[in-house]
Amino acid sequence: MTAEGFLEGRRLQMARGVLLQCIMGGYPAARFYGSDDGDLALVADPAQIHPLPWSQEPRALAICDADELSGESSNLSTRGQLKKVIARYAARGLAPVVATELEFFVFAPNPDPNQPFQPPVGLDGRREDGHSAFSVSSNNGLRPFFSEVYKCMAALGLPRDTFMHEMGVSQFEINLLHGDPLLLADQTFLFKHLLKEVALKHGLTVVCMAKPLAHTPGSSMHIHQSIVEIGSGKNVFSDADGQPTAMFRHFIGGQQAGMADFTALFAPNVNSYQRLCHPFASPNNACWSHDNRAAGLRIPASSPVARRVENRLPGADANPYLAIAASLAAGLYGIEHELEPSAPIQGEFEVPDNLSLPCTLHAALERLKRSQLARELFGSEFIEGYIASKTMELTSFFDEITPWERRVLAAQA
Repeated sequence: MTAEGFLEGRRLQMARGVLLQCIMGGYPAARFYGSDDGDLALVADPAQIHPLPWSQEPRALAICDADELSGESSNLSTRGQLKKVIARYAARGLAPVVATELEFFVFAPNPDPNQPFQPPVGLDGRREDGHSAFSVSSNNGLRPFFSEVYKCMAALGLPRDTFMHEMGVSQFEINLLHGDPLLLADQTFLFKHLLKEVALKHGLTVVCMAKPLAHTPGSSMHIHQSIVEIGSGKNVFSDADGQPTAMFRHFIGGQQAGMADFTALFAPNVNSYQRLCHPFASPNNACWSHDNRAAGLRIPASSPVARRVENRLPGADANPYLAIAASLAAGLYGIEHELEPSAPIQGEFEVPDNLSLPCTLHAALERLKRSQLARELFGSEFIEGYIASKTMELTSFFDEITPWERRVLAAQA
C-alpha cells in the first residue's frame, strides 16, 4: 500500500483463505475457510509500524490483526488466537510473561536444493568446520553482517539480551528480553524477517529450518514462561518464602497434558521431526526437570522471583504466535483444572509412554485431529483448517522420492 493510502486510513482487505495457504502456495478446500472465501480486514497495530532500515527505498512494515469485517478477530488468525489466550489470563487477574530463544544458521547461497548447505567463506578464506560454540571470535568472518543486524534491531526497537554462537556449524542464537507474550511474538517474527533481509544484502542465506544439516544440532525456539499478578507484578510461581506454589505445579501439569496434542503446533513441518529424532538437547517428551536439558519442560536455575518454565519442544520453524499461544493455553488449562504434574526427573532417564510425544508430522496431525482439548482451546474452525493445510504439505512431501531412497533401496532385491 502507498504511504498516502495508509495514512488516509484506507482499509486493506484480504481473502480469508490466505490464512490457510500452505507453504507450497496451495489452499485446502474452501469449506475450511468459508465457501464464499470472503474478505478479512487487515488492521495495523499502531505499536508495530516500522520503517525498514535495510531497504534502499523508504518502506515500512505494519504488523496487522486479521479481523472479520464485522469487527471480531478471525478464528483463523494465529495472532488473534494468542490475544484470546492473554485475555483469558487477564480475566483471572494474571499476565503471562515470556521470552524466546531463537537459533538459526547462516549459510552461503544455496541455489541447488539437491546440494547440502555450506557455511560461508570467512575473512580467512575458509569455511567454518564447527567447534565454535560460545566462541568470542567465531563470527569474525560474518562481522559486517552481524553489525548490520544489530543496527537494524536497534532501529526496529528490538532489545537483545544475549547473542552467541551455538553448537552447530555457523549456527547462532539470540535471547530476546522477557515481556508481554504478544510483544515477544511480534519481536520474534520481526527478527526472523530482519535476518533474512539483511542476509540477502550481504550475499548470505539465513535458514530457520528445524534441522538443515545432518549430524548437527537443529535449531529451536525455546519459550520461557512465567505468570505475574496484574498490578503487583508478583511472580505467582513463587510464594512469600521463595518456594514453588500450587499454581506453578498446575501450570506444569497443564503443559504436560497438552504437549502431545499440540506437538503439530510446536513442530509444524516434516523437517521438524528430524530435529526431534536426533535430540542433541532437543527432547521429544513431556517430562519436566530442574535444569535438565533432556526434559521437554525444564525449570532453569534461577532466583524465586525469576522462577519460570522453559518449553523446549518448539523449533525455529514454529509460528511464534501459535507456539506461544499453545504453550500458554496448556498452562492455563492446568491452572483452571488444578492438574498435578508427574514427578520431576533428573539425570539419565527413560521416558514413560504417557509422556512420549508424536515423532512424525503424520502422527502429530492424527493426535491433533483427535484432540478435544485443542478444539476447546482454539476452536474447531482453526484446528480443522490447520490440519487441512498441514496435510497438503505432508502429501506434497510424500509425492517426492528422496536421494536416500534411490541410493539405498534401489539395489534391494
